[in-house]
Amino acid sequence: MFIAVPRWQLALIASGAGALTGLGHSPFDMPLATLAGLIAAFALFAQTDTARRAALLGWSFGTGYFALTLHWIVEPFLVDLARHGWMAPFALVFLSTGLALFWGAAFGAARVLGRQPVLLALTLTAAEVCRAYVFTGFPWAMLSYPWVDTLPAHAAAFLGPHGLTAALLILTASIANGSRLIQAGSLVLAIALTFAPAPVLPDPAADRPMIRIVQPNAPQHQKWDPDHIPTFFDRKIAFTASDPAPDLVVWPETSVPTWLHNAQPAFDRIAEASEVPVVVGIQRLEPPLSFYNSLVVLGADAQITARYDKHHLVPFGEYVPFGELMARFGIHGLAANEGGGYSAGPGPQLIDLGPLGTALPLICYEGIFPHMMRGLTERPGFLLLITNDAWFGNFAGPQQHLAQARMRAIEQGLPMVRSANTGISAMIDARGRMLSQIPLNQAGYVDAALPEALPPTVYARTGDWPVLGFLVVVLGALTLRRFRKSD
Repeated sequence: MFIAVPRWQLALIASGAGALTGLGHSPFDMPLATLAGLIAAFALFAQTDTARRAALLGWSFGTGYFALTLHWIVEPFLVDLARHGWMAPFALVFLSTGLALFWGAAFGAARVLGRQPVLLALTLTAAEVCRAYVFTGFPWAMLSYPWVDTLPAHAAAFLGPHGLTAALLILTASIANGSRLIQAGSLVLAIALTFAPAPVLPDPAADRPMIRIVQPNAPQHQKWDPDHIPTFFDRKIAFTASDPAPDLVVWPETSVPTWLHNAQPAFDRIAEASEVPVVVGIQRLEPPLSFYNSLVVLGADAQITARYDKHHLVPFGEYVPFGELMARFGIHGLAANEGGGYSAGPGPQLIDLGPLGTALPLICYEGIFPHMMRGLTERPGFLLLITNDAWFGNFAGPQQHLAQARMRAIEQGLPMVRSANTGISAMIDARGRMLSQIPLNQAGYVDAALPEALPPTVYARTGDWPVLGFLVVVLGALTLRRFRKSD
């Protein structure tokens, strides 16, 4: 039996199912809604009669999903309303419909291979892998993230986020299309896993290093206002100087309000306030005209002991492809300074924090990529993420960004120190649990003991290669069989 409704009705139904699926993500946190939306999508797919109709179904489903989960994308364009406000609706429409093309292709490809929902589970997983890598990648709101607070999330330490996505989709496909016994059993299993508590590590020992995480709460529209800069900087200095002294202080992204080459007076004030190293975010200029979004570690003598330049930049945010040309038409990156915006650093690297060991620095956007540690020859002791989530508004964006940070900790078996300008700052253990946090839109600091790292996870050792290999072999074999039958 095939769907006998007009295409516009099919698109509307599928978009609603996609929006329902998106309710699993923060701040809604309704993983059962994600489960229900996916079951509906699989059921609709099983009734499509052509690849073209299936592709329309998948594209509409994806558009509804991404429009709901990424609605916060309009927020950065509203900070400077006069300059960027006109782009806001276009950003949401183009991003949601563009990302939905991956899902439309997955639905169409699955229908070419057959009509069984399990085929869609595989092609949709492949589409999510592509979304994480193609055009520099944008793995935000991946289908496995709604389960971050539940037991299934911890399978990411073995399977990685894409393997977990595949497992969840295959389970959902079996609910949508199978014998009544399989459907009932799969549904009970899915609900049980959703409500199963996540494993918990012991709290850090008393002798663990103490890290102070600073959150100044500088709204983006005031952050670079000369009238407000002294207030925010003094606030960070006061938080840094508070007793008792920790072992390390961490400030958020672009928290020093000057260029690196002019920052010595600011560094001197920081050193006066702290007897321990301080990690700060700062912008730097490298002649003749290369700008970098950087992190530096200041020693007690106000000298830089380590520096990291952000290498995975936000397209159309921190840089614009063909930026000098686009600037002639008034199109600039939101956080860019001139023309093409920031330059990319050389890649991931570790920083040495002395008695605290080594850390992998991540700046904002870099924290959404599961494959962030690719290319490193040594494993860090913890992840160090500084960010300015003031760009993301006060609702979904900051909370979704935090959920992804927690998944990075689970995948790698490493604790994470997260300092965010307006929140949510947190100390996250190697199981993704927040041990301490500062709420959104609240100025303050928290002293938190650095948790122990777990042994390297399977995903930390293998990355995405097992899932990629599995998808290539299985989908390749199914494709070969399909075309042999058509001969």
